Amino acid sequence: MKTTKLLFSVFFIISLSSFSFCSPKYTGNSKTVSAIELKNFRALDFPYDKGESGLLTWENTSDIMDAEFTVYVSTLSDNSGWIKVTSFKSGESTAEKINLPFWSFEKDKKIYAVPLEFNNILSSEIKEPLSYYAKVEVLKSGKKYETSVLSSRIEGNWFRADRLNNLLFFLVVSAVFFIAVSHAKKKGLFIRRIAGLDAIDEAIGRATEMGKPIFYVPGIGAMSQISTIASTFVLGEVSKKVAQYDSYIKVPHYDPIVMTVSKEIVKQAYTEAERPDSYKEDINVFISSDQFSYAANVDGMISREKPAACFYIGYFMAESLLLAEVGASTGAIQIAGTDVDHQLPFFFTACDYTLIGEELYAAGAYLSREPMLVSALKVQDFGKLIFMVSVTIFSILLLIGDKLNWDGLSQILTDLLKVY
Repeated sequence: MKTTKLLFSVFFIISLSSFSFCSPKYTGNSKTVSAIELKNFRALDFPYDKGESGLLTWENTSDIMDAEFTVYVSTLSDNSGWIKVTSFKSGESTAEKINLPFWSFEKDKKIYAVPLEFNNILSSEIKEPLSYYAKVEVLKSGKKYETSVLSSRIEGNWFRADRLNNLLFFLVVSAVFFIAVSHAKKKGLFIRRIAGLDAIDEAIGRATEMGKPIFYVPGIGAMSQISTIASTFVLGEVSKKVAQYDSYIKVPHYDPIVMTVSKEIVKQAYTEAERPDSYKEDINVFISSDQFSYAANVDGMISREKPAACFYIGYFMAESLLLAEVGASTGAIQIAGTDVDHQLPFFFTACDYTLIGEELYAAGAYLSREPMLVSALKVQDFGKLIFMVSVTIFSILLLIGDKLNWDGLSQILTDLLKVY
């Protein structure tokens, strides 16, 4: 009996050993996986990024034509914890689809390039430098092949060569700005005449002669809006001229923060005009934060005091016509300006002068002739000129490239203009 049990145990051990040695290896599926070597298979750090991505590349050779690729990555060194990143067919995910310009990355159609965005792959926060492992599973003719495991490390790059076009544009614009500032200080810069701003002296002079006040309405915009900021520039220049003429200005406000800023601007204007004694605290008054209550109150003030000049400069909505019509009924000279397009027709109808479009933004530089402001205005004009010339030249080149079948030309032109 003992001999029988001993023989059975030996037979069982031998059978189990034979099964272990002869059985195929599995990788989580029921099919045998063979090894394959992809030509120039490399794991890299994604160039010119913040240290959040890697890159796998290999050549598209004839032996992997009509194949399907599945990419796996892991951050564990014990050959476990594989995460599937993506799957794609032959001819897809080539280097030409990588979002980098031609001067920083070779976009070769014959090279496969798979970006590994670890922010999306890993659930935990990335701490650079991060080491990672990668492999590719190739499915061809119903058979699966697996590459060897590659390792690499990702880290942030201190210089973004892909943004070189933006750097060059910034340097050109900066150089033009400093040249313009220098020229403005020495000889001044030409700004075309704006009739509405030239009429400010006439309006203030008329109010002084008639002994009537001047109303300046900055609109209902917040201090963060560009039109309100531009309005405060104009308010400073108007207040300075009012102080010089020894006239009186009234500024009714919709927003308390705008009123606080305007108080300081008007006070500074009176000081620069060497008339600080003429400044009064009741020049700036808060009316209401309700749109139509504000309009009704200002209309009542205009009707009672009958100013000789009214300025409506800033952000306006439906109250624009309500204000301008009442001012027109008093016979006042009215100058308006806003960047709200659908309110301009009302100002055109009821006002003597209206600032159109960017005339509002240029008003501060136009009135003050401050070299820094005038130079900034000129640099904007220079940028518009560059844009128009670039559009013209690039349009012609694209037409030529399309006619002559230059496929890479459009990509080159796009890379030059793109912000990465």
